[in-house]
Amino acid sequence: MKKKLSNIFKNLFGNAFGNFSKDIGIDLGTANTLVYVKGKGIVINEPSVVAINKKTGQVLAIGKEAKKMVGKTPGHIVANRPLVDGVVSDFEVTEQMLKYFIDKVHRDSFTLFPRPRVIVGIPSDVTEVEKRAVIDATLNAGAREAYLIDEPMAAAIGARLPVQDAAGNMVVDIGGGTTDIAVISLGGVVASRNLRIAGDEMNEDIIRYCRDEFNLLIGEKTAEDVKIAIGSAYPQKEKLQMPVRGRDLVSGLPKEVMIDDEQVREALSRSIRIIVNNIKTTIEETPPELLSDIMQKGIILAGGGSLIRGFDKLVANQTEMPVRMMEDPLTAVVRGTGIVLEDLETLKEVLVENQHEKSLI
Repeated sequence: MKKKLSNIFKNLFGNAFGNFSKDIGIDLGTANTLVYVKGKGIVINEPSVVAINKKTGQVLAIGKEAKKMVGKTPGHIVANRPLVDGVVSDFEVTEQMLKYFIDKVHRDSFTLFPRPRVIVGIPSDVTEVEKRAVIDATLNAGAREAYLIDEPMAAAIGARLPVQDAAGNMVVDIGGGTTDIAVISLGGVVASRNLRIAGDEMNEDIIRYCRDEFNLLIGEKTAEDVKIAIGSAYPQKEKLQMPVRGRDLVSGLPKEVMIDDEQVREALSRSIRIIVNNIKTTIEETPPELLSDIMQKGIILAGGGSLIRGFDKLVANQTEMPVRMMEDPLTAVVRGTGIVLEDLETLKEVLVENQHEKSLI
């Protein structure tokens, strides 16, 4: 009887909170966090960076404002990412960042205590402890219910692939911290690979290359700018180059060198080779019947890392399969969480089993 009354109260309170709260989908990325609001679309796209005053423990800035501070703060202020390789490394800071985004979504409404349902995209192959950390951080940040969805599944749904059909769909999602490779059929993952090699590792490759070849120390932001401006995975018809500024490791003074696309391609070659080899390994593990479907549809690329020039051509050459970039690959995962939110009852089976609801009484 007590349990029955508890469920009645939960339903009553849940419906009341649901009427005033906006259900949201979150792509909780290592580099960027995107937020989808049910009925509105994508409303937030900000860096996953938090600036904290170490003396007081106070959060000074989150998102775009915090990213401006990276590498430019005094000793007592730290601007860093609370997620490393796609998983929570600092629980309390992640919780504060999620609360900031949830409150920002409800800022223009009259909701004093927002209690939305939240779907969070996470890398595949994360441990139960890592899943629990995301769930707890989301609930503590103000969610009424928290659900998890694998990022490659969300990306496939965002690309409008028929993930619930008995047909093969292959998605390669290269984010900031992780690369997810998955073959999906009947609402589940048939074969997959999760790598801790993605956009951030490519930035590190460029930093190492500049240090080894030019005795030049550059920052992460400069490396990312080089990757975006002239980075490539396949030889280009037009030669690209740009100046890179940093500190000379010999003299300790400022220094500028010119770097071209061939040198950047050499710097990125190790990480890109590992990703391509894992795509081939995943294909080898895929049942032949599903492979025939994938050969017709092609391998779908998602995530910011897949925008490296010529990456699609390289994968097509190495796998001898058609490869296509999905429309707006940067928002694929969050669009997928939004589609699930809009039709949660029908698509509930694609969610990770570990689902929780915050007690309301």
